Amino acid sequence: MSYRFFYSRLPFYHSHIKSYPVKLSDLKYDYPEELVAIEPKRPSRVMLVQGGEPSEITLAELIERIPAGDIVVINNTKVLKRRVFAENEAEVLFLDQIDESHWKVLFPSKKLKIGDELKLPNGFVMTLTEKGRPQTVKVAPAIEEKDFAAMAELPLPPYIQKARGERHNVSADESWYQTAWAEKPGSMAAPTASLHFSLNDIQKLKSRGVKVVELTLHVGLGTFLPVSAEDLDQHEMHSENYEISELSWKQIQSAKNEGQKIWSLGTTTTRVLESVARTGILFGSTDILLQEGSEFKIVDRLMTNFHQPESTLLALVSGRALQD
Repeated sequence: MSYRFFYSRLPFYHSHIKSYPVKLSDLKYDYPEELVAIEPKRPSRVMLVQGGEPSEITLAELIERIPAGDIVVINNTKVLKRRVFAENEAEVLFLDQIDESHWKVLFPSKKLKIGDELKLPNGFVMTLTEKGRPQTVKVAPAIEEKDFAAMAELPLPPYIQKARGERHNVSADESWYQTAWAEKPGSMAAPTASLHFSLNDIQKLKSRGVKVVELTLHVGLGTFLPVSAEDLDQHEMHSENYEISELSWKQIQSAKNEGQKIWSLGTTTTRVLESVARTGILFGSTDILLQEGSEFKIVDRLMTNFHQPESTLLALVSGRALQD
């Protein structure tokens, strides 16, 4: 048996997946936007897929179904406050720092030309130096971490902002839009599957003899960019930085060799595990694109969240679901 999908309030619609290679149109589906959760709902509802018709169980039941000796892999990344609103309410997402003054960012720049300026909060001025996706800007004076803490917001998913009818964060967002084990700062978005689990849930797993292993993948630019080609093989995936310790990887390999199952909590952990399985590199960056036709070498059970239509994340979930 395998248990692959869970979600909170959000229905998962199976699109008709044609034979490999996957087309963008294969990942298109409609969903009722009024059901989009704008914050976690307790208890989470779990959709269980075991090769037949989906059924619904509770999160507590899911935890009880993970056997002792199996490994649950979690992502300990922490979301950065990097979403800044300019004076004209343009939303600027600061991605990567190039040097003291220059950054890679995402913001609506179609009507701007090189050299144009935007005023940011607290006296900062941003100058467009290179167009594209992402753009390059110069910020004066140089922004430091304390400045982001004072003026930036967490980059909530656009579908939550749309469902709320509000682009800005609300006060409760800072308490729930991090996983319970968030430790290593670096992500542009939370690994949302993990938001359904508490530290108490993790302790229950450990007390039952389930091994919990951590890794890090910092969610990056690819989360915010649409698929760029109808044929997924032609889509340019952006890299995301990851790391997993040698000890953790040996634990996973040992369990796998002994016939135990590897449960991946989210698509981010899946990307790391399948990347390392292919390259043997424990620290670096990955641009792996998993879809129908991809061989999943490590992940036996995928626990995941709601995913947007026509996304590489949905392609990954579809590929894992169709492998067995």
